[in-house]
Amino acid sequence: MALLIAVIYLIFVSLGLPDSLLGSGWPTMQVAFGVPSSYAGYVALAISFMTIVSTLLATIAIRKVHTKWIVIFSTFLTVLGLFGFSFSTEYWMLFLWAIPYGMGAGAIDASVNHYVAEHYSGAVMNFLHCFYGVGAVISPVIMGQALRLARWNEGYRWTAFIQMGILAVCILSLPLWKKNEVSSEENETESAGILESIKVPGVIFTLIAFFSYSAGEMTCFLWTPSYFAGTKEGLSAELIASFGSLIFGGLMLGRLISGFVSDRLGDKRLIRIGIVVELLGILLILMPVKHYAFAVAGFLITGTGMGPIYPAIQHMAPSNFGKKYSASVIGLQMAIAYIGGTFMPMFFGLLQEKTGMGILPGYLLVFAALNLVFLELTYTRLKGTAGL
Repeated sequence: MALLIAVIYLIFVSLGLPDSLLGSGWPTMQVAFGVPSSYAGYVALAISFMTIVSTLLATIAIRKVHTKWIVIFSTFLTVLGLFGFSFSTEYWMLFLWAIPYGMGAGAIDASVNHYVAEHYSGAVMNFLHCFYGVGAVISPVIMGQALRLARWNEGYRWTAFIQMGILAVCILSLPLWKKNEVSSEENETESAGILESIKVPGVIFTLIAFFSYSAGEMTCFLWTPSYFAGTKEGLSAELIASFGSLIFGGLMLGRLISGFVSDRLGDKRLIRIGIVVELLGILLILMPVKHYAFAVAGFLITGTGMGPIYPAIQHMAPSNFGKKYSASVIGLQMAIAYIGGTFMPMFFGLLQEKTGMGILPGYLLVFAALNLVFLELTYTRLKGTAGL
């Protein structure tokens, strides 16, 4: 069992690796392609659209195909997308390779989250998402080194080579998955569809909360380096690219801490503590200080607060809504999260062109507040049910 958990953690490292490359490399990529800064939002939109499609398809696939096969095929797709980005010489080419890039990520995310929520504790779920942060922290460093030693293209190419190694490990680990395997017929009998699941009390509120959380998280993912480039003076391209790891480093730290205390505190209390810490971090970014150190600390603290929110909400799904609905609810949560993570960073890109990058912390504050409100409404709606 321990060896399988280690492989699952490695899978989530691979899931995090591609996510911060675009934000870290974009200040240089936009110059290379000769496009406005807001055009990063359109590429992110294309990736996220394919991720949403993949997530919804995975909700169906989970009932018919074992997680291990979904993981292997999806990891191959991300390798293909990363290599495609690395060879892109025109802006439009990014949209072509966004198809496998996004399809791979969504299926891995939905299937592995459901697998862990069904078979393991809240601690394992938090550590799982901590390892997502490991991957997301590594890739801005890779991109920074690529900008220093070569070009942005190499950042994608080097990451693709790492993904190929992880894919090889996944293939070698196939025998380890047998312990928790369930027949396709049993899964199909026990699992409800999307339309049936969306009618379950509390699901709508938790979907809105997920939308709000992901809107803030993905806006940070994409625009943190650009925030420093637009509001702080005298910073090198390499240093700006490295700031893409701040929010991911915070996520990793928050989930690492949560992994040790989640079974003692419970999911709901973890989420509330996390949102309070996130708000404190945003307020620190808001401080009118010219030196970048305060903003660095603010983004790190914001990420730390965000850390337990995503895994805790997903881990609660089987106990809150029942195993019959959990696969579809987790798939819906992730699909709506990707919608928030797709359109809200793109909207911010358009907004900052008119108002300036300084609007970012205020933008994040709005979504943190919405996340808190709708999670509390979820708890109220589910009051007296299992898990709360």
